[in-house]
Amino acid sequence: MTTHPDADRSALGARLRELRTDAGLTGKDVAARLRWQRSRVSRLETGKQTPTPTDLDQWAAAAGEPDTAAGLKSRLRGIRSQQRAWRRQLASGHRGVQERYVAEYRRTSALRGYEATVVPGLFQTPDYAHHLLLANADLMGTPRDTEAAVRARVKRQEVLYEPDKTFRVLLWEGALHALVCPREVMAGQLDRLINLIGMPSVSFGVVPLGAPMRITPRHGFWIFDEERVVVETINTELRLESADDLALYGRVWDRLSESALHGAAARRLLGRTRAALG
Repeated sequence: MTTHPDADRSALGARLRELRTDAGLTGKDVAARLRWQRSRVSRLETGKQTPTPTDLDQWAAAAGEPDTAAGLKSRLRGIRSQQRAWRRQLASGHRGVQERYVAEYRRTSALRGYEATVVPGLFQTPDYAHHLLLANADLMGTPRDTEAAVRARVKRQEVLYEPDKTFRVLLWEGALHALVCPREVMAGQLDRLINLIGMPSVSFGVVPLGAPMRITPRHGFWIFDEERVVVETINTELRLESADDLALYGRVWDRLSESALHGAAARRLLGRTRAALG
């Protein structure tokens, strides 16, 4: 998983420099062959500038190694995975981020997700969402536009009722016991999850405590249309688009799904948890 674009860009630059020197070329030679400024060659080799796919095709050809272009562009796709700091995104409050997700979910036909610590936003009740968003605003020191953000988050759930969409979601059982809100709010949230089971567009599974597992849960992630993965950390949102990352997270989801309870078994687990709240 690419989490340090600067380091990856520097590594790609080093590879470009290696191709140049192996071909017996100076930076000035490459600049002349490609009709570039010499400073451009330097910025690419030092990782101060991100090349375009065309740049890489031209560089490989200039070095007499056109077959290396595919590998160079694979590295570039990894660099282009986006890393967005939450503090910057939330500078004006949570509402804008939630509205962006509304649009993104509307564009998505198939979604696979896993959450380890909280009920996914796609399934949250307004009261549960309110407590989470308020706590996050306090943690990040960002504006409290909680009510507007809750409305936007709940609006995202309209996609659950749209035809030709599928949502396959897994949840670690520990999230059902985390009282991030008053007990009566959590009870309502569990009722909501119970009612989701059986919806035509939703496949909801719970990975129970004590289940045999081929892989241990680490963090939540979402796979949109098998094209990109979104990972949320405490301070950063990562968007990964390389084929390797997609394949890796797909395998993780599949292995977690093998350990999950679905259908009636998941409903019974949720019911027991709900009853324990009183």
